[in-house]
Amino acid sequence: MNESATSAGWYQRATAVMPGGVNSPVRAFKSVGRTPPFVVSAAGAHMETVDGETLVDFISSWGALILGHARPEIIDELVAAARRGTSFGVPTSGEVELAELVVSLIPSVEVLRMVNSGTEATASAIRIARAATGRPGIIKFEGCYHGHADPFLVKAGSGLATFGEPDSPGVPAATVADTRVARFNDLETVEKAFGAGDVAGLIVEPVAGNMGVVPPEPGFLEGLRDLCDRHEALLIFDEVMTGFRVALGGAQERYGITPDLTTLGKIVAGGAPAAAYGGREDLMRMVAPDGPVYQAGTLAGNPIAVAAGIACLRYLVEHPELYDTLEDMGGRLEARLTAALEAAGGGGCVQRVGSMLTVFLGPDVVRSWEDAAKLDRERFSRYYAAAFDAGIVLPPSPFEAMFLMEDHGPVIDEAAETLAAAIGAA
Repeated sequence: MNESATSAGWYQRATAVMPGGVNSPVRAFKSVGRTPPFVVSAAGAHMETVDGETLVDFISSWGALILGHARPEIIDELVAAARRGTSFGVPTSGEVELAELVVSLIPSVEVLRMVNSGTEATASAIRIARAATGRPGIIKFEGCYHGHADPFLVKAGSGLATFGEPDSPGVPAATVADTRVARFNDLETVEKAFGAGDVAGLIVEPVAGNMGVVPPEPGFLEGLRDLCDRHEALLIFDEVMTGFRVALGGAQERYGITPDLTTLGKIVAGGAPAAAYGGREDLMRMVAPDGPVYQAGTLAGNPIAVAAGIACLRYLVEHPELYDTLEDMGGRLEARLTAALEAAGGGGCVQRVGSMLTVFLGPDVVRSWEDAAKLDRERFSRYYAAAFDAGIVLPPSPFEAMFLMEDHGPVIDEAAETLAAAIGAA
């Protein structure tokens, strides 16, 4: 094989023209010490690389794919939309249809605005919260990721509620001075974060997925709703990852909690690049041109992304049994990997919510970032290498979730055995 046509060759070319050779940091595979595979195509549950490898894919475009790669139900609509035009800069009927679908499915969303990324959605939601309350303060949780907007790039220090410090060069200290950080699953630290009396809103992943899968403990989300009500602050659910995945109506349906604002991404656009934010009508009517809170985007509501989103959500509505199928697959995978951990010794746990799952090597339970940070990174790298060499590609970080797709059905049991063997080899 021509060396320049391999993943290693493409990566060398990429590093010359892109930071780290990638357009999003985790894709560099640095935390597992590997050259990233360069993909040429994918179908169903498999990806094909330039090296001629066929890999079972559990990255699933970081959760954006719930059906599978290149599903005809989505691709046919996407291609038809592209033939009609790729961008207009004026309204289309598809935007309305997608918004109506989302409003019908997500319990708390009465009015919706499309954007292009989860970062735009969360930043816009925070702007509404500050405008609605007239306060500057934001509460977030250590280990929860809400995009790369300045207010969210904050270190938590000890993990207790505190004033934030910038977590990235280029973020002025003043920009995050109003961001407080609490510990996930710890209401006491949230109460402390409200202490200054100037909090506009609290933003949370209702199921944490960016420190690995960490479910909310019983009463935690209810406690957040109560604290926000008592302090007259807005509760914002970041459902970019969990929306339409842990239930058709997202985590708020699964857990029965109603936030004031919700951010969505990934599945909402069927794997195409788009996102959204929405919530109570009185809050969303504050957004321009209805109100004074400004937010705009040239490609917002892009017709290609909208077509993919409509096709995906309609499929989910028409096939509600899919969630039982994903739950069953996830349960079987969880049981097999848990057994493998017990057989291997060395500690660890498998944590899952629906079709999101993480293998934590080391800690016996993970309730917060403090627990997640104790995992064995070197052991994870060995586990990752064994899985990859056996034909399975996992998220290349110990702090990420695996995502199941409908198309994993035919391969899930064989993949579970392969991953169990990889745990034993680590």
